[in-house]
Amino acid sequence: MLIIFRKERCDRDKCQERGTHSQPATHPPTQDCVFIIHKENTKKKTEGVVLVTELMCLTAGLLESSMRLKPHEAQSYRKKALWVSWISIVVTLILAVAAFTVSFMRHSASAFGFAFDATLDVLSSVIVLWRYSNAAAVHSAHREYIACVVLGIVFVLSSICILGKAIHDLATKMPPEVDDFLFSVSIVSGFTCAVLAVAKFMLGRVLTSRALITDGFNSMVGAIMGFSILISAEVFKHHADVWFLDGTIGVLIGLIIMAYGIKLLRDMVPRVRQTRNYERFE
Repeated sequence: MLIIFRKERCDRDKCQERGTHSQPATHPPTQDCVFIIHKENTKKKTEGVVLVTELMCLTAGLLESSMRLKPHEAQSYRKKALWVSWISIVVTLILAVAAFTVSFMRHSASAFGFAFDATLDVLSSVIVLWRYSNAAAVHSAHREYIACVVLGIVFVLSSICILGKAIHDLATKMPPEVDDFLFSVSIVSGFTCAVLAVAKFMLGRVLTSRALITDGFNSMVGAIMGFSILISAEVFKHHADVWFLDGTIGVLIGLIIMAYGIKLLRDMVPRVRQTRNYERFE
């Protein structure tokens, strides 16, 4: 006997129309139907396949990972996501303090942009911690969408600050100062954020989590900004007339973060509204 689960939105009328042995619907019209199909193959080929369909209206609001992962696998990946988030918070917080110091001491727009992005990475990792703090809500779509909306708001606000700093430095023709400390921060931050980004992307793909993938995107941007500090500083050392490269990179990064934040809000706000009445299985 093969049991196949199929989920789709339906109201009371649709629930009654499907199948041959439907029970009277007693749930609200906005609930979901889970169709359990019992499929039996007879011994004789000529008899074909007998299908008996039963309808059950159950609450939905689950991510795709709920159909892919076994319970113990989901909990294992959830714990890994929590560990990666904690490591990301500690590491990026240290890098943020160092980058802010470099930015104000050396007048580097890219360093300021990276420091702000590192701060954003800390906030996004905190949001991911909240997202997976409840073991029972590992597959909760509503909780996932709320986390993504908060991330989108933080992205937009941070991009405004990054753009403001970069545009100010371009308007005042502020050249960055180059020293060994700047190189050290950029190299460490670039490689560290790259490793964190890969880990977050892998976990986000397995758990089908847009919040984790967004957190990984932010770490990837941090890696790019870390290496951009190194590149712009090296270019300025040999070509002082290219003083605007640092500020230009800051503007580009700010625009990328803003565009991603806006897209995230446009995608997730409607989904939060659609799932707000769903049971969260928490």
